[in-house]
Amino acid sequence: MDWKSIPQEYLVTNVKLCLGGKLSAKTGYLHVKDGKVKAIGDGELSVENVPTFDGNGAVLSPGFIDVHVHFREPGREEKESIHTGSRAAAAGGFTSVVTMPNTLPPVDSAPMITYQFDRARESGLCRVFPTGAISKNQDGESLTEFGDMVAAGAVGFTDDGTPVMNGSLMKYALQYSKMLGIPVTCHAEDTSLAGSGVMHAGSWSAKLGLPGIPRVAEDSMIYRDCELARATGGHLHVAHISTKGAIDTVRRAKADGINVTAEATPHHFTLNHSHCQTFSPMFKMNPPLREESDVEAVIAGLCDGTIDCIATDHAPHTVMEKELMFDQAPFGIIGLETALAVGITSLVKAGKLDLGKLVYLMTEAAAKIYNLPGGKLEEGTDADFVLFDPEQQWTVLVDEVQSRSRNSPWLGEKLTGRVKATFMGGRNTWLDKDFS
Repeated sequence: MDWKSIPQEYLVTNVKLCLGGKLSAKTGYLHVKDGKVKAIGDGELSVENVPTFDGNGAVLSPGFIDVHVHFREPGREEKESIHTGSRAAAAGGFTSVVTMPNTLPPVDSAPMITYQFDRARESGLCRVFPTGAISKNQDGESLTEFGDMVAAGAVGFTDDGTPVMNGSLMKYALQYSKMLGIPVTCHAEDTSLAGSGVMHAGSWSAKLGLPGIPRVAEDSMIYRDCELARATGGHLHVAHISTKGAIDTVRRAKADGINVTAEATPHHFTLNHSHCQTFSPMFKMNPPLREESDVEAVIAGLCDGTIDCIATDHAPHTVMEKELMFDQAPFGIIGLETALAVGITSLVKAGKLDLGKLVYLMTEAAAKIYNLPGGKLEEGTDADFVLFDPEQQWTVLVDEVQSRSRNSPWLGEKLTGRVKATFMGGRNTWLDKDFS
């Protein structure tokens, strides 16, 4: 059968199922009908008059879920639109994403939530779940209408990119989190401590003569917000955690029964501040790349459950912006298309995490944070799934990037693990050019 022509009902065979954090040693099948999973399991399944697709031994898992992306629409479509971001997501094996509200204007009202849903439906390449801003216009002064935005479909709240410095405002946000049953996500950074820093404050910032962002800027805010979560009972979600101290704080908070979850990015469990020595803005992000001890702490947090999921913090910028001097260029990198491969290359192949756990952190575990559908494949669920080859090596080429932006630190790098095909509701949304 031709993968480019997908019927309403079909069977995928000769695949290794990766479900519930475990990779099956046997080959299995997936039966899809009308966009839903009709049957799934190890072994063989024969169904009369149903087209069959040969998975060629690929791994079949639930579609990946990214709980932290920036799609820039409305207002900054030259960097990324909902359509181009969804295209990049599909190419990376993602079937669902959670978008951040720091657009222009910010997503701080119910009509803005509805707008994002409408644009995602028009694209049809990925399920987009918007978050709403905590504060009106993200100015950190007054709360948005949480109830109205939840009614419109908001899955959580954050002023991501603009830390909530007002502790009282954050407390009120977490109180609403408790009432509404949704998470409040913190970009943990005390701006008075971060100052004008552009990279991690350490030996390399001193050598390069660049102002640094100290660990304590993140550590102190996470401590504050964990204590506010303790006081309110609200669900605090920590975005892109990057320091050993912050991870230790979250670990203690969980032990105390505080409702806190955390995510880590591929760049924070892979790269460190020494990569900034070239002055390339491709290594400029916020939180900044930390020290190797912090990288090791992130990996340990992923292994022991302190960190709940992997998220990319996909942050597109124009080529012109990322060609500025390091101290002038904006923070952020893209990551949707390389997330799986970076995880396999840096964690699985290095023996730090098995493939089943990596997939779990990118699927079911991610879905739990925002109470999203997806992350599982069982009878009756939406047929959101991905086929990938965990052994295929490939080079990240700029001309093959599906995002509108090109600001990736892995351009030109050889990685292991290639997405072959992505399906949302049984429909093919991405097909690798070499897959047949």
